[in-house]
Amino acid sequence: MSILVVGDIVTDILALPDGPIAVDSDTAARVRMTGGGSAANTAAWIASTQTPVTLVGVVGNDDAGTARLAELAAAGVTCAVRRAEDASTGSVVVLSTGTERTMLCDRGANALLEPADVDNALDGAGHLHLSGYVLFDPASAPAGAHALQTARGRALTTSVDAASAAPLARLGAEAFFDLVRRADVLFANQDEAQVLTGLSRSAEKLAVALLAYATTVVVKCGADGAVWAGADGSVVTAPASPVPTVVDQTGAGDAFAAGYLATWRSGGSPAECLAAGARLGALAVTRFGGRP
Repeated sequence: MSILVVGDIVTDILALPDGPIAVDSDTAARVRMTGGGSAANTAAWIASTQTPVTLVGVVGNDDAGTARLAELAAAGVTCAVRRAEDASTGSVVVLSTGTERTMLCDRGANALLEPADVDNALDGAGHLHLSGYVLFDPASAPAGAHALQTARGRALTTSVDAASAAPLARLGAEAFFDLVRRADVLFANQDEAQVLTGLSRSAEKLAVALLAYATTVVVKCGADGAVWAGADGSVVTAPASPVPTVVDQTGAGDAFAAGYLATWRSGGSPAECLAAGARLGALAVTRFGGRP
């Protein structure tokens, strides 16, 4: 059975400055336009593991939407994606220094996601993965909540990625938990886990604290690896995979989630799932953009 991924599909305009940004002046940079969106990236990385995957989302009926769908199909992703008239495909400007990245987001057609878009794609799915970006927008949040509720009703396993610390803080931890409570897997990086718990603690303690809201929790720690916490409070840690040179961190967390989910759905242990996530995350940061 396939993994069903629900969330954003965008065009990434990636800029890697050659040095510090000169505010109010010019800075030389490498600029590329690529497919992006957390959910779309995760789906593409899942497909790279030869795991069947379907992506649910909305793009505009424009050239960008055509290009994004063609890229995903070529990557092996089944697209259950609606094309919305009179809407533009979402876009994100990404300023990346290699070790840090800042994003300027225009959700565009992603805000038009509806519960029916999810319902039309559920047949044949064994797991549903939801990008937190869906929940940050009041327009699309009902579709995200519906996706999780319907998946649980159909006995699918579920996972949620907390996605981004700043919009998560604006939404508020309680509102987020009301939407995602009882997910089988919650992914969060350390910043997101601190926002959700209100605690400044180790990744291990943050993961255990979040077990109040999910069956298992994975806290991603970048170059410091990752931590898994299970329902009984047990904790497993794993190092990051070595990377000779970090080019761009865009999509690294999406790739990690993909490796973890593909291995978990095939029966892997927590340590094996973390290692698989680390391998894809390491691969992601060696290239420009968020896709395999």
